[in-house]
Parts: sequence; C-alpha cells; structure tokens
Amino acid sequence: MRARTSLRFAFRLYRLVSWARHAVPRRFTPAGMLALTALFVTGAIGLDMDRSVAFQGFALIVCLLVVSAGGARLFRSRFTAQRTLPRYGSVGQPFHYTVRVRHSGATALRDLEWIEELADPRPTFAEFLASQQPIAWRHSFGLTKTIPVEYRRAVLKPAALPSLPPRGEAEARVELRPLRRGPLRFVGGIVARPDPFGFIRAFARVPLPQTVLILPRRYPLPFIALPGAQQYHQGGVALASSIGQSDEFISLRDYRAGDPLRHIHWRSWARLGRPIVKEFQDEFFVRHALILDTFAGPEQAEALEEAISLAASFACSVATQESLLDLMFVGPQAICFTTGRGVGHAEQALEILASAQACRERPFASLQELVLRHASAVCGCICILLAWDEPRRALIRRLRALGQPLLVLVVTDAAGQAAIRALPTEEKPDQLHLLEPGRIAEGLRALEGMTA
Repeated sequence: MRARTSLRFAFRLYRLVSWARHAVPRRFTPAGMLALTALFVTGAIGLDMDRSVAFQGFALIVCLLVVSAGGARLFRSRFTAQRTLPRYGSVGQPFHYTVRVRHSGATALRDLEWIEELADPRPTFAEFLASQQPIAWRHSFGLTKTIPVEYRRAVLKPAALPSLPPRGEAEARVELRPLRRGPLRFVGGIVARPDPFGFIRAFARVPLPQTVLILPRRYPLPFIALPGAQQYHQGGVALASSIGQSDEFISLRDYRAGDPLRHIHWRSWARLGRPIVKEFQDEFFVRHALILDTFAGPEQAEALEEAISLAASFACSVATQESLLDLMFVGPQAICFTTGRGVGHAEQALEILASAQACRERPFASLQELVLRHASAVCGCICILLAWDEPRRALIRRLRALGQPLLVLVVTDAAGQAAIRALPTEEKPDQLHLLEPGRIAEGLRALEGMTA
C-alpha cells in the first residue's frame, strides 16, 4: 500500500513536470525564457531587501511579464489550415511536410509561427503502474527505481510562417522526427505570435485532426546466407501463399482418383458433364518463416522494440533475396502474413509490425503452436527471441527435430547475455546469436558473411 501511494505521488509529479517541460518552452520565446531565469535569480537574491536591490529587478521583470501576458490575450485572429502529410514515416528518420494556413482577418500579420499539437502520449495511471519495476524501500523513504519514462512520440519545432496579407494564406514547412512506431495522431495546430515585448507567444488554435503511420526502425542487414534451400511447392507461389483454391494453373485435365476437390474446375465440369481438375505447374523456391517473439514483460520494452525493428529489417530484405517470407507472431490474435515475390508487399508487413504490441495475455505455447502448424511449408526459420528460457528452447528443439535449418537471434541486455553464456554448451545451438538493445547495428555487422 505504501509503495502504491508513493507511485501515485510519483505519477502526479511526473504529469506536472512533463506538462511544464512541454508547455513552458512553447509559450515563452527565447527572450521570455531568459526573463523567467532572471526572475528566479533576482527573486532568490532579493529576499534580503536590506542588503540587496535585486528585488527591484524582480519587480520590473514581473511587471513586464504581466503586461506581456495581457498583450498576448488580445490576439483574436481566426485561421484555417490544411496539412499535407506523407503516407508513412520511420522511427528516427526526419521527414518534412507542408501546412497551408489561411487568415480570415482584415489586417496583415507578421512574425507568425506554426506549432503542431499531438495527442497526449502520456500513460494513464494503470499503464504507468504496469510499466514500473517492483518497488523496494530504502530506509524510511525513497524509491530504488526512478521513473520518468520517455513517452514522447516525435520531436517537432515551431515552423516560421511568412507574413499573412489580409484574408490571405501562407505555407510553412515543418520537420518532424518520429521517436516511436505506430499511429502518430495530430490533434490540431497553433498559430503563434509574440507579444510586443517578445516574451510570450499568443496562441490561436486550429482544430486539424490527422494521422500518419510511423514504421519501425530498420537496420542495414549484412549478407547472411539464410537457412534452407529451394523446396517444391505444388501450384507455385500463388497457391503456396493462399488459403483455399488458387486460379494459377497451366492446363485442365480429367479427374483422377486422389485429386483434391479444391482443384476441380467447376465451370468445365458443368460444360463437359465430367469432372475436370486444374493442373498446376511445379515450382521450386525458397520460403522462410520469420518468427517474432512478442512475449515481453514491462522491463523488456526496449528489447521488444529492437526485436520488431529486426523483423522489419528482414521483411524489407526479402525482395532482394527472391524468396517468400512468412511473418509469424502472436498479439491479440495469431498473425501469419506472407510477403515476397509479388505475393505481399514489404510495406504491408511493416504496417503490421508498426502496430505490434507485447503479448501478456497468452502463453508462449500459442506461438509454438502457430509455428509448428506452418513448419512443413517452409524451408528455414529466422527466430527473433527475447530470452532463452525453457519454452523458447523447447520451440527450437521441436524445429530442429523437424529438420528445419535455423537462424536464432536473441535480443537481451548484458545481464541476459551473461546468463545465456553461462549455460552448458548443449543448451546453446550453433545457430544462436546474441544481440544487445542499443547496439543492434554493431551486432549485425558481426554476422557479416555468416552462414546460418
């Protein structure tokens, strides 16, 4: 109870501090921030009015800020805006877009800025509570874990707007750097103008809801000889990637005992009066399974993001390797999406990965069941895991027993890597490779030229 009360206090303090860090730099200009700093300094020095005259500077700054705040409230202009967003963004990759602002007033306006307003990314108390490590007390007060967690979705700076003529319009170019994957929601925008003293920005808010999908970060993959060789798939790529009947065939022939009913060509049977089946072209090609482990606790949030980025990197490389890739992971439901060789586009796989979340309601066995159900159709597996415990070792043993070539990448911190290295040799297959969050690019470079 005591720890929960402290967490509630910490949550309220976090909300207050995060609001101040966000709101104060937006509302005050650089000159206003300097005035605020001077206000605190003169206020601290001027407490002893008998020995210091700093209180006079304090009073002057207070008057200036009060007058500036009153002048900012006189800004009553109305605006409309139109934002042109790209279809996608990527974590860590800045992109630009334009915002066209129209002024409905009869006077010209200068020194304007456009400030974006994003949906509040801060967690609720329940989400905040779930993200914290177990709390331990030191002496009579204090927590062993400090909280604030970075919940910002993107880095945005105010964009300068050209002068607006009466009932005219102008265009601002905005730069945005995404920090987290998933839908980035815009609530609206603000047309800001400094007060006559240049201390405080006056705001005119413009409702402008919009969303752009932020894709996971991708790493450049070195050349890796992926596991598996070409395998025969009846019906070729189209049939191997679909569920049910496919229309890809090379000819029609009479029905023979043992032919699957799904291959019957019903129109020909109706026309000729005897069963006719479709004959498919035999085709050999490589088909991999990309298995993503999403069973992560709150303390593995960074490792999960890196694992998703790794999966996105492999999904983007399929087109150059002339193979199919079955992306498999478990979220609210089991997902198996095929991409490569014209069957599915890498962009679609990235969209799916952009919305992937940690799975905490289902056991790891649900992923094993999904993988084993499709294991016979693939010729090699790329496994991206978040730990090396018994359920994950059991999955790898089952795949090896089926003769599947494997590439196993475990994304874990330094402590997790040390624990894995301390295991007996027989519990660590040759295909096991360890990657540390925050150093994924360096770890991938170490795999250059490796044969899985």
